[in-house]
Amino acid sequence: MNAPTTSSGVAGAFIGKYRAWFGTAVTIVLIFLMPAVLSTYSLGLLAKYLCYAMVAVGIGLAWGQGGMLTLGQGMFFGLGAYVMAIHLKLEELGPGEVPDFMAQYGITQLPGFWELFRNPVIAAISVAVVPGAIAAILGILVFGRGVRGAYFAILSQALVAAFSVLLIGQSKTTGGANGLSDFSGFFGYDLTDPANKTMIYFICAFLTLGMVLIVRWIRGSFMGELIIGVRDQENRMKFLGYNPASIKVFAFSLAAMFAGIGGAMFVPVVGIISPSDIGVTPSILMLAGVVIGGRTTLLGPVIGTLLVRFAETQLSDAYPSAWTYIEGLMFILVIAFAPMGLGQFKGVWPWIVEKITGRSSGAAVPAGATAAAPVAAKAVKA
Repeated sequence: MNAPTTSSGVAGAFIGKYRAWFGTAVTIVLIFLMPAVLSTYSLGLLAKYLCYAMVAVGIGLAWGQGGMLTLGQGMFFGLGAYVMAIHLKLEELGPGEVPDFMAQYGITQLPGFWELFRNPVIAAISVAVVPGAIAAILGILVFGRGVRGAYFAILSQALVAAFSVLLIGQSKTTGGANGLSDFSGFFGYDLTDPANKTMIYFICAFLTLGMVLIVRWIRGSFMGELIIGVRDQENRMKFLGYNPASIKVFAFSLAAMFAGIGGAMFVPVVGIISPSDIGVTPSILMLAGVVIGGRTTLLGPVIGTLLVRFAETQLSDAYPSAWTYIEGLMFILVIAFAPMGLGQFKGVWPWIVEKITGRSSGAAVPAGATAAAPVAAKAVKA
């Protein structure tokens, strides 16, 4: 005889069935709650952390799902940031004017690629399209030749280092090591107005939420199975007739687009972008949050990034000369004792659901099962 259904059991079953909708609703409530409980300064910091979280969502897709260790996301972050910075600079200039740093070099006419981003619509689209297109070209060249694993990681890190050096070398058109700064407006809105700063926070928050939902949809789709299948059994996927290179290019390009959007929002939030924000060290820190949060989970990269950036701010204020060592020690401890990050403890949620509903939240996966198995089954049916 079945046990009678209790109200807690019904509630637990409802939450388990509509967990995604419930989580989205709670997140939206928290997003609108933050301006009421945080100061303007703290809200600005949260917006800055969310810019990095956007990058982390893409890394979670490319690395956690696709197995591509991307050590150079700072390059795509920088591409989106510089596109946005150029547009914001052009908003402040009158006809025939050039930025102050260009005038110091005797330049009287704007470079052609600056004029390209004068239009606000083109600039808004380019912050995602430019990084995505460059990532697609690089992906075709790299993945098409079978480069993967540590070789791809080293190559991606070399690219971001070269990009940083390029920006410094082209000081006449990019501002060099000083970068671009002193932005007064954002698509016509005054950046000194606290209401507009709150608006930018909302944009960052909902962009992050949208990216998480996109990745969740991909993970639950056939494309998500293909990405995991290529990660686990690339040769088998080739045998089934799929092109692993194109699947990797898709994930890598989407991650680059997320990074570009995050970089674009970083500019009005922080008010400056320079090579020091996008080099090798910043790229590794972008990865650190994903490692700590759990690269194979959906929310782990976001939560881990927020924790890392918050800890960085607090430690740098409390221990100005030692905070980098403390942060490095924390990173080492996580790698040593929880290599899968906070995602290693994802069994807590099934345990809670089981206690509420009185039944298991999911069936166990047989040992030895691979992600390529469902892909193979669908290929046979086709």
